[in-house]
Amino acid sequence: MKLATFDSGQGPRLGALTASGTDLIDLTATGTAALANMQSLIDAGTEGLAAAREALDAAGVSVSLADVRLLAPLPCPQQIRDASTAPRHIAHAPVGMRRLAAVMAGEPDPGHAEGSVPDIYKAQPIFYITNRFSVAGHGDTIVWPDYSSYMDYELEVAVVIGKGGRDIAADDALGHIFGFTIFNDFSARDTQLREMQGMLGPAKGKSFDAGNVFGPWIVTTDEIADYRNLRCVAKINGRTVTDSRLGEMLHGFEDMIAFISNAETLHAGEIIGGGTVDDGCGLERFEFLADGDVVELTVEGIGTLTNTVVRNS
Repeated sequence: MKLATFDSGQGPRLGALTASGTDLIDLTATGTAALANMQSLIDAGTEGLAAAREALDAAGVSVSLADVRLLAPLPCPQQIRDASTAPRHIAHAPVGMRRLAAVMAGEPDPGHAEGSVPDIYKAQPIFYITNRFSVAGHGDTIVWPDYSSYMDYELEVAVVIGKGGRDIAADDALGHIFGFTIFNDFSARDTQLREMQGMLGPAKGKSFDAGNVFGPWIVTTDEIADYRNLRCVAKINGRTVTDSRLGEMLHGFEDMIAFISNAETLHAGEIIGGGTVDDGCGLERFEFLADGDVVELTVEGIGTLTNTVVRNS
Protein backbone atom coordinates (compact mmCIF):
# COMPACT_ATOMS: atom_id res chain seq x y z
CA MET A 1 0.00 0.00 0.00
CA LYS A 2 0.91 3.62 -0.52
CA LEU A 3 -0.14 5.46 2.63
CA ALA A 4 -0.40 9.24 2.80
CA THR A 5 -1.26 12.00 5.22
CA PHE A 6 -3.42 14.58 3.47
CA ASP A 7 -5.57 17.64 4.10
CA SER A 8 -8.73 18.29 2.11
CA GLY A 9 -9.92 21.07 4.39
CA GLN A 10 -10.66 18.97 7.46
CA GLY A 11 -7.15 18.83 8.88
CA PRO A 12 -4.63 15.98 8.59
CA ARG A 13 -6.14 12.61 7.68
CA LEU A 14 -4.80 9.20 6.74
CA GLY A 15 -5.30 7.93 3.21
CA ALA A 16 -4.41 5.00 0.97
CA LEU A 17 -3.71 5.47 -2.72
CA THR A 18 -6.02 3.61 -5.08
CA ALA A 19 -4.74 1.35 -7.84
CA SER A 20 -5.47 4.09 -10.39
CA GLY A 21 -3.08 6.42 -8.59
CA THR A 22 -5.53 9.30 -8.91
CA ASP A 23 -7.49 9.05 -5.65
CA LEU A 24 -7.05 8.43 -1.95
CA ILE A 25 -9.35 6.33 0.21
CA ASP A 26 -9.96 8.30 3.40
CA LEU A 27 -8.97 5.74 6.05
CA THR A 28 -9.69 8.15 8.89
CA ALA A 29 -13.34 8.27 7.77
CA THR A 30 -13.77 4.63 8.85
CA GLY A 31 -13.69 5.74 12.48
CA THR A 32 -11.25 2.95 13.33
CA ALA A 33 -8.84 4.09 16.04
CA ALA A 34 -5.85 2.46 14.33
CA LEU A 35 -6.58 4.50 11.18
CA ALA A 36 -6.86 7.89 12.87
CA ASN A 37 -3.41 8.93 11.65
CA MET A 38 -0.14 7.47 10.41
CA GLN A 39 1.42 7.06 13.84
CA SER A 40 -1.66 5.21 15.11
CA LEU A 41 -1.47 2.91 12.10
CA ILE A 42 2.21 2.20 12.68
CA ASP A 43 1.63 1.55 16.38
CA ALA A 44 -1.18 -0.90 15.55
CA GLY A 45 1.25 -3.20 13.71
CA THR A 46 -0.04 -6.00 11.50
CA GLU A 47 -3.61 -5.52 12.71
CA GLY A 48 -3.50 -1.89 11.66
CA LEU A 49 -2.20 -2.77 8.21
CA ALA A 50 -4.93 -5.38 7.83
CA ALA A 51 -7.55 -2.78 8.72
CA ALA A 52 -6.07 -0.34 6.22
CA ARG A 53 -6.07 -2.98 3.49
CA GLU A 54 -9.67 -3.87 4.24
CA ALA A 55 -10.71 -0.22 4.06
CA LEU A 56 -8.83 0.25 0.79
CA ASP A 57 -10.44 -2.82 -0.75
CA ALA A 58 -13.87 -1.65 0.41
CA ALA A 59 -13.32 1.61 -1.52
CA GLY A 60 -15.18 3.80 0.95
CA VAL A 61 -14.90 7.58 1.09
CA SER A 62 -12.50 8.73 -1.61
CA VAL A 63 -10.92 12.05 -2.50
CA SER A 64 -9.09 13.06 -5.64
CA LEU A 65 -5.37 13.71 -5.30
CA ALA A 66 -5.98 16.87 -7.30
CA ASP A 67 -8.20 18.21 -4.51
CA VAL A 68 -5.95 17.61 -1.50
CA ARG A 69 -2.70 18.86 -0.07
CA LEU A 70 -0.29 16.05 0.65
CA LEU A 71 1.46 16.54 3.98
CA ALA A 72 4.59 14.78 5.18
CA PRO A 73 3.48 11.17 5.72
CA LEU A 74 4.61 11.47 9.34
CA PRO A 75 4.16 15.16 10.13
CA CYS A 76 6.11 14.78 13.39
CA PRO A 77 8.27 11.64 13.38
CA GLN A 78 9.37 10.13 16.66
CA GLN A 79 12.97 10.72 15.58
CA ILE A 80 14.96 11.41 12.40
CA ARG A 81 18.37 9.93 11.82
CA ASP A 82 20.25 10.37 8.56
CA ALA A 83 23.13 8.20 7.45
CA SER A 84 25.80 8.48 4.74
CA THR A 85 26.37 5.25 2.84
CA ALA A 86 26.89 5.92 -0.89
CA PRO A 87 30.61 5.72 -1.77
CA ARG A 88 30.76 8.27 -4.60
CA HIS A 89 28.81 10.78 -2.54
CA ILE A 90 31.08 10.21 0.46
CA ALA A 91 34.15 10.71 -1.73
CA HIS A 92 32.97 13.67 -3.79
CA ALA A 93 30.99 15.78 -1.30
CA PRO A 94 34.14 16.83 0.63
CA VAL A 95 35.73 17.82 -2.67
CA GLY A 96 32.76 20.08 -3.29
CA MET A 97 33.14 21.53 0.19
CA ARG A 98 36.80 22.37 -0.48
CA ARG A 99 35.77 24.10 -3.70
CA LEU A 100 33.09 26.03 -1.82
CA ALA A 101 35.59 27.06 0.86
CA ALA A 102 37.90 28.48 -1.80
CA VAL A 103 35.12 30.42 -3.52
CA MET A 104 33.82 31.80 -0.22
CA ALA A 105 37.36 32.95 0.61
CA GLY A 106 37.57 34.84 -2.70
CA GLU A 107 39.98 32.34 -4.22
CA PRO A 108 39.72 30.62 -7.63
CA ASP A 109 37.65 27.45 -7.81
CA PRO A 110 40.24 24.63 -7.77
CA GLY A 111 37.91 22.43 -9.82
CA HIS A 112 36.96 18.81 -9.44
CA ALA A 113 39.35 16.25 -8.00
CA GLU A 114 38.94 12.60 -7.14
CA GLY A 115 38.13 12.00 -3.51
CA SER A 116 38.33 8.87 -1.39
CA VAL A 117 36.16 7.07 1.14
CA PRO A 118 37.51 7.33 4.70
CA ASP A 119 37.94 3.97 6.41
CA ILE A 120 35.43 4.81 9.16
CA TYR A 121 32.62 4.91 6.58
CA LYS A 122 33.52 1.37 5.54
CA ALA A 123 33.80 0.12 9.11
CA GLN A 124 30.38 1.26 10.36
CA PRO A 125 27.29 3.26 9.40
CA ILE A 126 27.82 7.00 9.99
CA PHE A 127 24.75 9.07 10.84
CA TYR A 128 23.50 12.17 12.61
CA ILE A 129 20.23 13.14 14.33
CA THR A 130 18.31 16.06 12.90
CA ASN A 131 15.31 18.14 13.96
CA ARG A 132 12.15 16.00 13.85
CA PHE A 133 9.96 19.12 14.01
CA SER A 134 11.43 20.65 10.82
CA VAL A 135 9.41 18.52 8.41
CA ALA A 136 7.61 19.30 5.15
CA GLY A 137 5.83 17.34 2.44
CA HIS A 138 5.19 17.06 -1.28
CA GLY A 139 4.29 20.35 -2.95
CA ASP A 140 5.46 22.52 -0.07
CA THR A 141 7.46 25.65 -0.80
CA ILE A 142 10.82 25.59 0.97
CA VAL A 143 11.86 29.05 2.14
CA TRP A 144 15.62 29.18 2.31
CA PRO A 145 17.12 30.46 5.60
CA ASP A 146 18.40 34.00 5.20
CA TYR A 147 21.75 33.07 6.74
CA SER A 148 22.67 30.92 3.72
CA SER A 149 23.53 31.71 0.10
CA TYR A 150 24.24 28.18 -1.19
CA MET A 151 21.14 25.99 -1.43
CA ASP A 152 21.28 22.28 -2.19
CA TYR A 153 19.04 19.22 -2.43
CA GLU A 154 19.90 15.67 -1.38
CA LEU A 155 18.12 12.67 -2.89
CA GLU A 156 17.62 9.88 -0.38
CA VAL A 157 15.42 6.92 0.41
CA ALA A 158 14.35 6.58 4.03
CA VAL A 159 12.76 3.82 6.05
CA VAL A 160 10.08 4.24 8.68
CA ILE A 161 10.45 2.00 11.70
CA GLY A 162 7.32 -0.05 12.30
CA LYS A 163 8.39 -2.18 15.25
CA GLY A 164 10.70 -0.90 17.94
CA GLY A 165 13.41 -2.79 19.68
CA ARG A 166 16.91 -2.81 21.09
CA ASP A 167 19.94 -4.81 19.96
CA ILE A 168 18.17 -5.81 16.76
CA ALA A 169 20.11 -8.34 14.69
CA ALA A 170 20.76 -7.39 11.07
CA ASP A 171 19.04 -10.60 9.95
CA ASP A 172 15.87 -9.48 11.74
CA ALA A 173 16.01 -5.79 10.84
CA LEU A 174 13.76 -5.86 7.76
CA GLY A 175 10.95 -7.09 9.99
CA HIS A 176 11.19 -3.82 11.91
CA ILE A 177 10.58 -1.65 8.82
CA PHE A 178 7.07 -0.30 8.22
CA GLY A 179 7.82 1.15 4.81
CA PHE A 180 9.89 3.34 2.52
CA THR A 181 9.60 6.99 1.55
CA ILE A 182 11.58 9.62 -0.38
CA PHE A 183 13.67 12.02 1.66
CA ASN A 184 14.99 15.39 0.43
CA ASP A 185 17.57 16.49 2.97
CA PHE A 186 17.80 20.16 1.98
CA SER A 187 21.16 21.63 2.98
CA ALA A 188 22.54 25.11 3.54
CA ARG A 189 26.02 24.32 2.30
CA ASP A 190 27.89 27.47 3.33
CA THR A 191 26.52 27.22 6.86
CA GLN A 192 27.28 23.51 6.97
CA LEU A 193 30.86 24.22 5.85
CA ARG A 194 31.43 26.67 8.69
CA GLU A 195 29.85 24.70 11.50
CA MET A 196 31.40 21.34 10.59
CA GLN A 197 34.75 22.83 11.59
CA GLY A 198 33.45 22.40 15.14
CA MET A 199 33.47 18.62 14.58
CA LEU A 200 30.06 18.07 16.19
CA GLY A 201 28.07 17.33 13.06
CA PRO A 202 25.62 19.47 11.06
CA ALA A 203 23.24 21.79 12.87
CA LYS A 204 21.88 24.96 11.21
CA GLY A 205 23.17 23.68 7.88
CA LYS A 206 20.43 21.05 8.08
CA SER A 207 17.96 22.14 10.76
CA PHE A 208 15.73 24.94 9.53
CA ASP A 209 11.99 25.03 9.02
CA ALA A 210 10.93 22.56 6.29
CA GLY A 211 14.51 21.36 5.87
CA ASN A 212 13.53 17.68 6.02
CA VAL A 213 11.04 16.79 3.29
CA PHE A 214 9.37 13.38 3.09
CA GLY A 215 6.82 11.90 0.75
CA PRO A 216 4.77 11.84 -1.23
CA TRP A 217 3.68 8.83 0.86
CA ILE A 218 5.03 5.75 2.62
CA VAL A 219 5.16 2.54 0.59
CA THR A 220 4.78 -0.58 2.72
CA THR A 221 7.59 -3.11 2.60
CA ASP A 222 5.56 -5.75 0.76
CA GLU A 223 5.63 -3.55 -2.36
CA ILE A 224 9.44 -3.20 -2.46
CA ALA A 225 11.03 -6.48 -3.53
CA ASP A 226 14.65 -5.28 -3.24
CA TYR A 227 15.29 -1.72 -2.13
CA ARG A 228 18.86 -1.84 -3.41
CA ASN A 229 17.55 -2.01 -6.97
CA LEU A 230 15.53 1.19 -6.71
CA ARG A 231 16.33 3.75 -9.39
CA CYS A 232 16.63 7.30 -8.05
CA VAL A 233 16.28 10.33 -10.34
CA ALA A 234 16.44 14.04 -9.54
CA LYS A 235 15.33 16.84 -11.86
CA ILE A 236 15.81 20.58 -11.42
CA ASN A 237 13.32 22.58 -13.47
CA GLY A 238 12.81 19.48 -15.62
CA ARG A 239 16.53 18.85 -16.24
CA THR A 240 17.83 15.49 -15.05
CA VAL A 241 20.75 16.00 -12.67
CA THR A 242 20.83 12.66 -10.85
CA ASP A 243 20.20 9.15 -12.15
CA SER A 244 21.42 6.59 -9.67
CA ARG A 245 20.54 3.47 -7.70
CA LEU A 246 20.76 2.41 -4.08
CA GLY A 247 22.74 -0.74 -4.87
CA GLU A 248 26.17 0.62 -4.03
CA MET A 249 25.37 1.42 -0.38
CA LEU A 250 28.31 0.58 1.89
CA HIS A 251 25.79 -0.44 4.56
CA GLY A 252 22.19 -1.44 3.92
CA PHE A 253 19.22 -0.55 6.10
CA GLU A 254 19.63 -3.87 7.91
CA ASP A 255 23.11 -2.90 9.10
CA MET A 256 21.99 0.65 9.95
CA ILE A 257 19.17 -0.62 12.15
CA ALA A 258 21.43 -3.14 13.86
CA PHE A 259 24.10 -0.51 14.50
CA ILE A 260 21.74 2.21 15.73
CA SER A 261 19.82 -0.17 18.02
CA ASN A 262 22.99 -1.41 19.71
CA ALA A 263 22.33 -0.60 23.40
CA GLU A 264 19.72 1.94 22.22
CA THR A 265 15.99 1.42 21.83
CA LEU A 266 14.42 2.24 18.47
CA HIS A 267 10.76 3.28 18.53
CA ALA A 268 7.94 2.81 16.04
CA GLY A 269 7.58 5.93 13.92
CA GLU A 270 11.25 6.81 13.74
CA ILE A 271 12.74 7.62 10.34
CA ILE A 272 16.19 6.59 9.15
CA GLY A 273 17.53 8.17 5.97
CA GLY A 274 19.76 5.90 3.93
CA GLY A 275 22.02 8.76 2.89
CA THR A 276 22.37 10.77 -0.28
CA VAL A 277 22.59 8.44 -3.26
CA ASP A 278 25.66 8.51 -5.49
CA ASP A 279 25.69 11.77 -7.50
CA GLY A 280 22.59 12.72 -5.50
CA CYS A 281 23.25 16.37 -4.67
CA GLY A 282 24.48 19.54 -6.32
CA LEU A 283 27.58 19.76 -4.13
CA GLU A 284 29.08 16.78 -5.95
CA ARG A 285 28.79 18.66 -9.26
CA PHE A 286 29.38 22.06 -7.63
CA GLU A 287 25.97 23.29 -8.76
CA PHE A 288 23.57 24.94 -6.35
CA LEU A 289 19.89 25.82 -6.35
CA ALA A 290 18.52 29.21 -7.30
CA ASP A 291 15.46 31.14 -6.21
CA GLY A 292 12.34 29.55 -7.70
CA ASP A 293 13.92 26.24 -8.67
CA VAL A 294 11.58 23.23 -8.77
CA VAL A 295 13.17 20.07 -7.38
CA GLU A 296 11.64 16.72 -8.37
CA LEU A 297 12.91 13.52 -6.75
CA THR A 298 11.62 10.28 -8.22
CA VAL A 299 12.28 6.84 -6.75
CA GLU A 300 11.13 3.78 -8.66
CA GLY A 301 8.34 2.00 -6.82
CA ILE A 302 7.66 4.93 -4.51
CA GLY A 303 6.75 8.03 -6.52
CA THR A 304 7.83 11.64 -7.05
CA LEU A 305 8.47 14.25 -4.35
CA THR A 306 8.33 17.82 -5.65
CA ASN A 307 9.19 21.11 -3.95
CA THR A 308 9.91 24.68 -4.97
CA VAL A 309 12.76 26.54 -3.29
CA VAL A 310 12.51 30.30 -2.73
CA ARG A 311 14.62 32.88 -1.00
CA ASN A 312 13.23 35.26 1.58
CA SER A 313 12.01 38.39 -0.22
